[in-house]
Amino acid sequence: MSGDAGRRERAAWWKVRSGKWKGEGNGMNRRGVTELPVDYPSLLEDIKRRIRSAQIRAALSVNRELIRLYWDIGKTIVQRQQAAGWGKSTVERLAADIQREFPGIAGFSPQNVWFMRAFYLAWTRDVQQLQQPVRESELSKNGDLPQAVRDIPWGHNIQLISKIKAPAERLWYAQQTITHGWSRSMLEHWIESDLYSRQGKAVTNFKETMPLPQSDLALQVLKDPYNFDFLTLREDAIERDLEDGLTGQMMRFLLELGEGFAFVGRQVPLRVDREDFYIDLLFYHLNLRAFVVIDLKARKFVPEDAGKMNFYLSAVDDLMRKPGDAPSIGLILCKDRSRIIAEYALRYLNRPVGVAGYLTRLTEKLPKELQGKLPTVKQIEAELSGDEMGRKRVKRK
Repeated sequence: MSGDAGRRERAAWWKVRSGKWKGEGNGMNRRGVTELPVDYPSLLEDIKRRIRSAQIRAALSVNRELIRLYWDIGKTIVQRQQAAGWGKSTVERLAADIQREFPGIAGFSPQNVWFMRAFYLAWTRDVQQLQQPVRESELSKNGDLPQAVRDIPWGHNIQLISKIKAPAERLWYAQQTITHGWSRSMLEHWIESDLYSRQGKAVTNFKETMPLPQSDLALQVLKDPYNFDFLTLREDAIERDLEDGLTGQMMRFLLELGEGFAFVGRQVPLRVDREDFYIDLLFYHLNLRAFVVIDLKARKFVPEDAGKMNFYLSAVDDLMRKPGDAPSIGLILCKDRSRIIAEYALRYLNRPVGVAGYLTRLTEKLPKELQGKLPTVKQIEAELSGDEMGRKRVKRK
């Protein structure tokens, strides 16, 4: 190695050790590794977001085409039945021939082809019963198929036409599926619990105490009655029994409350003028940006309950509410309530409060003479455990 070459090598080595080496070309670090631009991470995230968005749009487009195809096949079958008297055997032969021609494509079993016929009829005959404002805003321009129905998967549509007769109710569930991203099992759950007839039905004073659109959103958050069919309560159950049951089944309780509820605590203490008060259940609603105070009553609603809730809400707003939070909302959950008495009790209240009932599994479904007389699940389990221990003692003898 010549002297000049050796000096150049030693100079390069010194630059590397001293951190002054910048590389021979653009974007190279001292180890010869390409340096990324400063804005590269944000650019990568943007491209990934666009790819995901394109995938979603592609999936929706495929789903719409599939729903439209099923609609058209159902229409063809109905027309041929009317014009040429097609019977069951002809329709089933059609399904078999399609499967034979397209062996790799699912969805053309005889049962599914009959669903296509029912799908077409459900949104052709029944859709005429929808109110005119709904039809003008929701129906597609190319026919009588509502836009919301075209945007949900076929399995969801089968649930709707199989379990719901009223077209307005079917359309409502289709819209809610899109809004909340319900899976098929979740849609089935809400249909079986009759969410359509319960949502937004609580007695409230929201229109008088909350600005638009907050009042409308809050009203849709509440239900009446709440379906606590996962609880088994005796007729003489007290509020603590109800509270224990709900908190012990928190995941199912949150599911029934609906989207946006976050659990804060139970028996949450409030210190007011050196006296202690306790909130049964406290939640925070992520969409409303507000605390939701729940007061449990294992009895019928009485007007005094509204005054107590008004006190809780005033204290929560003063002691717990943060800047940016909306005014706290109260929900009085009671075993029974008179709508008229509840409306009178809330009429001039200056805090947003709702009153709703609840149902549990056994007490509302058994005859009155049996309610409160059957053992609870815990008692049955204890009895069975005792029998098992007794059998073990006999075996030891």
